[in-house]
Amino acid sequence: MVRSKSFQKNLLFSIGGIFILFAACFSIYQYQREKDYKIDILHSRLQMYNYEMMQSLDEDGLLSDSLFRDYTNRHQLDGLRVTIITSDGRVIQDNDYATPDSLSNHLERLEVQEALRNGSGYDIKRRSQSTHETYFYSATRFGNLVVRSAVPYSAELTDSLKADNTYIYYTVVLTLLLGLVLFWNTRRITRHIGYLREFALKAEHGEELAHELERNFPDDELGEISHTIITLYWKLRHSEEDKIRIKRQLTQNAAHELKTPAASIHGYLETIIDNPDMPAEKRQHFLERCYSQSERMSKLLLDMAQLTRLDEVPVKLSADEDTDHLIDIVPIIRSVLEDTALELQEKNISQIVELPQRIIISSPLAEPEGTLYSVFRNLVDNAVAYATGATEIRIAYSNNEFTFADNGVGVAPEHLPHLFERFYRVDKGRSRKLGGTGLGLAIVKNVVAVHGGAIVAETTPGGGLTIRFNL
Repeated sequence: MVRSKSFQKNLLFSIGGIFILFAACFSIYQYQREKDYKIDILHSRLQMYNYEMMQSLDEDGLLSDSLFRDYTNRHQLDGLRVTIITSDGRVIQDNDYATPDSLSNHLERLEVQEALRNGSGYDIKRRSQSTHETYFYSATRFGNLVVRSAVPYSAELTDSLKADNTYIYYTVVLTLLLGLVLFWNTRRITRHIGYLREFALKAEHGEELAHELERNFPDDELGEISHTIITLYWKLRHSEEDKIRIKRQLTQNAAHELKTPAASIHGYLETIIDNPDMPAEKRQHFLERCYSQSERMSKLLLDMAQLTRLDEVPVKLSADEDTDHLIDIVPIIRSVLEDTALELQEKNISQIVELPQRIIISSPLAEPEGTLYSVFRNLVDNAVAYATGATEIRIAYSNNEFTFADNGVGVAPEHLPHLFERFYRVDKGRSRKLGGTGLGLAIVKNVVAVHGGAIVAETTPGGGLTIRFNL
């Protein structure tokens, strides 16, 4: 089962890897998003301070050293540093310096540039050149002045700006749960693939497979496909076994059927050779018997040859399939009835024909007339030979179905399913005496099958045999 496990690993790692990559990318994105959100909150709070200062002091008050320092003293936050900067970068007010003129130009500071360009800006965790402390800066532009407030980047501020990692824990737990579900499903899939692989190996080595259909496959597409594959294999195997069995039976039956006339011919000729002084009348009788048996043998061989040709013709799959051979079957049926009229008359059997003027059918055969003739000729010959007590035969066509019926003694129900089997005889001894080959109805069935039809035998209401088929 090495390949199955390898398949499970590949499937698990490929799907699991994609999910883990997605979860990692999502976590990084969410972490940065939440961090930016908290920074925006702090920036907004300092911006509010800047706006409140501007509203309280206006531009003149910001330029007044006393008013500026009085306001910052009264509205002091822990460690808050407030700086007033001109549009050219000069520092004119700073609550931490009494002489702000000594401070360097702030025009290159990131938050000042953003404020001059966009109206507001901030910078995170930058070290002050004057105090040498690390601050979070937030600047707001008001006309030609920039109000900048800053808070020390203390441990408390660092913690407050950190993203909440709770969602990461949820993501990890969810990933583990989904990983377990993925593992269970991949294991389930590979287990049933393993069943199929085991089945294939056993089939390849010709091992016993009788228990394979008893496996409990899942009630889904995978189980349906697995069950279908195994079922098709069994059907194919049984079909091949049936073909071998039929060929074996055909060979045995053919040998048996040919043995009787061959032995009769051999016996008659041997008698003639061993008795040269045999009376002419008796010799003539033996020769006639030899001729009769040779005709029977010839008919048997011809019927077997016809069955072989029909087996090689592909079965027509659809009645709508295009074909180059369209034929009217009514003249063929009437030709059969004309050729057998004398035999029917001798048996006192009348004909009842219920056919339309034309019945056009399509045939995959190159020359279908002779083959279709054999269908109805075999049906009539079968009725003449075996329909004991029959006084009529009826040939009808309705709703795309042919019906051939007689009112003779009929056939026992247990024989009906086997009538179209090769060499099957209801009364074996009587059939051979009447000269039948046992292949007539088998030929009828094969011709019907070649033309995409089906055939069935049933008891005629009131007595007799009815055969229904379509072409």
